[in-house]
Order: sequence, then C-alpha cells, then structure tokens
Amino acid sequence: MMLQLTHIRLLVSNFKDCFLFYRDVLGFQIDWGDENSWYAELHTGDNVKLALFRKELMAEAVPSAYQPSAIECHNKVALVFAVDNVDELYQHLKEHNAIIVTQPQDRPAWGLRTAHFRDPDGNLIEIFSNLGTVG
Repeated sequence: MMLQLTHIRLLVSNFKDCFLFYRDVLGFQIDWGDENSWYAELHTGDNVKLALFRKELMAEAVPSAYQPSAIECHNKVALVFAVDNVDELYQHLKEHNAIIVTQPQDRPAWGLRTAHFRDPDGNLIEIFSNLGTVG
C-alpha cells in the first residue's frame, strides 16, 4: 500500500476572507474555486495542493462525535513556506494588515530566519529562509 500526500486542506470558518488572503496577499494562483465557492485549490508549485474548505461542510461529512475536543489556545497545524526574503514578505504582510505573530528573527539553532503570522481564520503560518541567504 502506498500513501501519497496530495493536499493540505485548511478547514476554515470564513472562507471568503481566507480565499482572498491566500490569493491576493500571499499571491497563490488558484487551480480551482473562487471567493464565493465552498472549496478552493491553490497552486503551490509542486505536487501538493493547498486547499481551503468551509469548516461546516466538513463537519457534515465527519460528525462531531468523531472529532477530538480542541483547545482553542493551542495551534493544531502550521503551514510552513520557504521564501527568498523573510523581511520583504513580512513587510508586505504588515502593509496588508495580516495578523502578525512574530517579527523576523534569526534562529541559529534551526539554521533559519523566520516570521509567523495568521490567516483570517487564525491558522498559524511560518515563513522562512535559510541563514546565510538573503533576508
């Protein structure tokens, strides 16, 4: 049996704002869907799709009796993106009123420069570049 990761699907409460954020602020091209649909697939540049799906529609498919309880203050997932310049994208995100979590900082133990922010639905996103490269 072979398992192949094909999608990372974010289950979001505010589909339209999340769609516009990923398309307009982060600049992802859309493979399927639009801001008025209930599902969208974003082109990530490789074989794995980033998908957005209205949370309540997934709840219809997977009854809540089968879902673990969630502690709202803990992150359950983080999307991590390699970028050419952390500081440049961080400034772009600030200018578009993104929810900033951490400012750009070098993390020598990781060998990375990182910054963190949230999408309109509260999902944690990390951007990074390798130390020794630009930004």
